[in-house]
Amino acid sequence: MKYLDVRIRQPDWMLHPMQEFIRDEDAVRYEELLTWNIQEEAGLEYELFYVEADFERYRRAVDRVESVRDYRLAPIDEESFHVWACQETRPEDRSWRGAFADQNLLVVPPVQFDDDAAMGMTLVGEGSDLQAVLEELPPDVETTVHEIGTYDRRGGTVAGSLTDRQLEAANTALRLGYYDVPRTATLADVADELGCAESSASVALRRAQRAVFSQVLERYGGAVGRSDGEERSWEI
Repeated sequence: MKYLDVRIRQPDWMLHPMQEFIRDEDAVRYEELLTWNIQEEAGLEYELFYVEADFERYRRAVDRVESVRDYRLAPIDEESFHVWACQETRPEDRSWRGAFADQNLLVVPPVQFDDDAAMGMTLVGEGSDLQAVLEELPPDVETTVHEIGTYDRRGGTVAGSLTDRQLEAANTALRLGYYDVPRTATLADVADELGCAESSASVALRRAQRAVFSQVLERYGGAVGRSDGEERSWEI
């Protein structure tokens, strides 16, 4: 299977009122969609969010959304809470979700919302289906491909963002003392243990470090851009 990490930015007319709230107000520090259940025939969807925000301002905002039939806010601590919501599926949402309808794809939770209310998500499926969904999204929906590759991630942990080779390199470096202060192993030692060139070991370690830091800082330190300045092919 292939995966596609993509950022989807919708035009203003397509935004959900709570996406507008995220973008236009300073109340939400972090929000992600954890899971969902869409009932097409009933025109309803059930969703569970994790949110770090001003509780009362968020409650007032969601209370004003006409498409929301029912909701529950469940505090976790002083700064975070879960949101369970039942809402009617809006025509604006169908307009872009239709690109996914004919593809054999899965969205791997969570779906993260950045400060601009754009959605960051990981799609998994055949390469042809991943390519097709990019081509079939409405033209006024902006897409930014961050990464593509073979899906070999481990779910549920920070290490889940690493490939097998990156995890092996990081584990070897840690075991040998490459990350000790002061260091008790060199990059050459790590490369020798991995059976590869120093340049290959360096790339694997740097990519592993970036993947882990990006995930941690996106979650706890604010949005972190993932672009490394390289031109990426859209061919999957």
